[in-house]
Amino acid sequence: MSVRSLFAAAGVAITLLGGCEYLAQKELKVGESTVDDVRRLMGRPEMIWEERDGSQRLEYPRGPAGVETFVVEIDAQGRYRGMHNILTAENFAQVKPGMPRDDVRRLLGKPTETAFFKLKKEEVWSWKHAAGQGRTEFFNAHFDDDGRVRGTSTTPDPATVNAS
Repeated sequence: MSVRSLFAAAGVAITLLGGCEYLAQKELKVGESTVDDVRRLMGRPEMIWEERDGSQRLEYPRGPAGVETFVVEIDAQGRYRGMHNILTAENFAQVKPGMPRDDVRRLLGKPTETAFFKLKKEEVWSWKHAAGQGRTEFFNAHFDDDGRVRGTSTTPDPATVNAS
């Protein structure tokens, strides 16, 4: 394989692994591109949220190694409306005690990891996200037996704690 072929293959791999969103944002046109265009560029979504008005939200988590979950908005006519990362401080701040598990899932997308602590009778969902300055951390939602938020916490990502 030639050096040129190796660089081309590496470019394709980077696009497939992490550049899909960049490529999609460059190629997709609001009001013109269709849901089929989105799927061609980004693949099958993890979840499709059907809205009452006929629109859809397509969820694309980039974990466990990634730190973003993208939601692509599709209008009722199947046209692209935009894309944004939902793992943000603003969304984390909306997670409040008493909130149902399903509402948290819809707000933040698929968790990076989940754990159950039998003695505490608590389930914890964690989302890895960018914390700034090249660090990542986990936002954690703690659920009680009834599937409602008991509280939240943030923990450092061991992979970036000692990386500096």
